[in-house]
Amino acid sequence: MELQEFDYVVVGGGAAGCVVASRLSEDPAVSVCLLEAGGPDSSPFIHAPLGFAATAPVGAFSWCYNTVPQPGLNGRKGFQPRGKVMGGSSSLNAMVYTRGNREDYDQWAALGNTGWSYHDVLPLFKRSEHSECIGANKYRGEGGPLNVSYLRSPSVINDAFLEACATQGVPRTPDYNGATQFGCSPAQVTQKNGERFSAAKAYITPHLNRPNLRVITRAHTSRVLLEGKRAVGAQYLQGGQSTQVRARREVILSGGAYGSPQLLMLSGIGPAAHLQQHGIPVAHDLPGVGQNLQDHVTTVLIYRTRRKDATLGFSLSGAWAIVRSIFEWRKKRTGWVSTNVAESQAFLYTDKTEKAPDIQLALCTGMVDDHTRKPHLGHGYTLHVTLMRPKSRGSVTLASADPKAAPLIDPAYFQDPRDMATLVKGAQIGYDIMQSAPLAPYRGKMLYPLERDNIPEVVNFLRRHSDTEYHPSGTCKMGPATDPMAVVDPSLRVHGIAGLRVVDTSIMPNLITGNTNAPTMMIGEKAADLIRAGV
Repeated sequence: MELQEFDYVVVGGGAAGCVVASRLSEDPAVSVCLLEAGGPDSSPFIHAPLGFAATAPVGAFSWCYNTVPQPGLNGRKGFQPRGKVMGGSSSLNAMVYTRGNREDYDQWAALGNTGWSYHDVLPLFKRSEHSECIGANKYRGEGGPLNVSYLRSPSVINDAFLEACATQGVPRTPDYNGATQFGCSPAQVTQKNGERFSAAKAYITPHLNRPNLRVITRAHTSRVLLEGKRAVGAQYLQGGQSTQVRARREVILSGGAYGSPQLLMLSGIGPAAHLQQHGIPVAHDLPGVGQNLQDHVTTVLIYRTRRKDATLGFSLSGAWAIVRSIFEWRKKRTGWVSTNVAESQAFLYTDKTEKAPDIQLALCTGMVDDHTRKPHLGHGYTLHVTLMRPKSRGSVTLASADPKAAPLIDPAYFQDPRDMATLVKGAQIGYDIMQSAPLAPYRGKMLYPLERDNIPEVVNFLRRHSDTEYHPSGTCKMGPATDPMAVVDPSLRVHGIAGLRVVDTSIMPNLITGNTNAPTMMIGEKAADLIRAGV
């Protein structure tokens, strides 16, 4: 096989890119090249689940982007860690497995995206997973590459939290990825035998010996190669050298909600005036590239506790517990090192007229302040209260024509006042849950007190203590040709450019109700089917 010419070139080894490269290379008659800007996923900090708490806030495996100043956050810049390693953010995240709500996908289809209804995508979710936690049924799969389980060593505080949810009208649900999303439950996680199970581990690592699959790491793609209106390859930087790789059939961009639109614009595909501003020749004027950015904005209710046995924290006994847990994990793959921190999940309504829950809660077994970048002595626990379907729309634009320059990220948090109104209600419900009787044995003082019924103060609290829940999407929106802001069609082909698709969270026309890791892998499964069918 010619090392620099392949049938398919996949740019980005994240959740979607790993799936596409793996599925396409199942056919020995085709050749696939997977380019990843980061390194291999070999670090123990990736495979030991708790390692993400130490690595996500720093640049070891992350792009560590920041937003532009956000008026909705009192002018603060938000933090945007994105995976820069094989597996992408699936090697960096909190491993929560949620699919979203039936209504999310039915709405995609209603927007003109034929083949993306819940009925259409459910078989893809089932095909991708091996559900240890629930088992195979009408909604869940068995025998797929992605292992989904419950935590091996959950904290005792989780039972108290789930009881607390019930006191506020949020019952336990047997499976928030099944028939009913509304309710609370222990977190379902992408783990196997107490280890992280990323997209790389599920889809790529078992197949590295395939002769028709070439994985190139530390390869920073700088542009898509075009011949007229057709994509024919990619150019990447590696070790100070610029190299080109050719695609006989297609180029597939899987750089995520920031990387894919940035690469399109660097290649001359995007809003013409913006490209000209940076001296980039316009290959194809496509105004939707980089627009329609949506992200889940979340706030944190942080409590101190004396229960060092039930929480992570900075103390002598806490440090000793982690040391003991390291040896326990190495021997049995149990203990604190196997936690994903966000150990319980809940989905609830602030507005019962909505067709799907509009708030997600996550109980974290430590004080998670500013993405763990603000440590505090002592022990505590945190409730993430997250807005599910934001009305605000932001953008990703170029800072310069330098492919290594970070893009300008503007999520426009709280730009639409409806987002603030909904999150205020969600924070009040979250507060009531945290203040309820079942959590009394654990509850200490709030790290940042909240006046629950003082709406202006709640608004100020949200502006001071909210940021991303790490789910950017929508910047290469999927839609029919009649949609002037659509970037890709329902087959994920870039409008106006042959041989080029985008396959990642950026294609979501609207953000889903939940974490985006599982839906991103579903998108990869869908794309592989479309490509193999020649659609």
